[in-house]
Amino acid sequence: MINKKTNTRFQNFLETMKTFAESITRLTEYGSTSKKLIKTSIGIKKEYLKEMHVCRVTFTLPEAAAPDVESVYIVGDFNNWNTSANPMKRFENGDYSTTLDLETGKEYQFLYLIDGSKWKNDWNADKYVKNPYGDNDNSVVMTY
Repeated sequence: MINKKTNTRFQNFLETMKTFAESITRLTEYGSTSKKLIKTSIGIKKEYLKEMHVCRVTFTLPEAAAPDVESVYIVGDFNNWNTSANPMKRFENGDYSTTLDLETGKEYQFLYLIDGSKWKNDWNADKYVKNPYGDNDNSVVMTY
């Protein structure tokens, strides 16, 4: 038997899923003839630039993942884990984003560094690998 409270929760769940599906639909893009767009998601967008032999990767950390923060940096293999090399830009909606040109055919481990002390994974990473320090997995973006 379904009571009113269960029905309301189910309706809220359906509305949330509908909103999520609409967001994914809005974020889907298609490549042009000079560039091939491979993946678009809420957190990571990859664009292969054939003439440059690079994968242009846009990383976006949504405001919901890091509310009320002062700074976010992306730190990983691509910058030798330099904690100040790649600051992310904060947008009016509270999201942080940056774009990097990465060599194709590789996997890059990375994390977000929030306010200089908190490490965070990307919810939309291609995969995760164990961190040698054991405190957190590393996110991985693949460029092949």
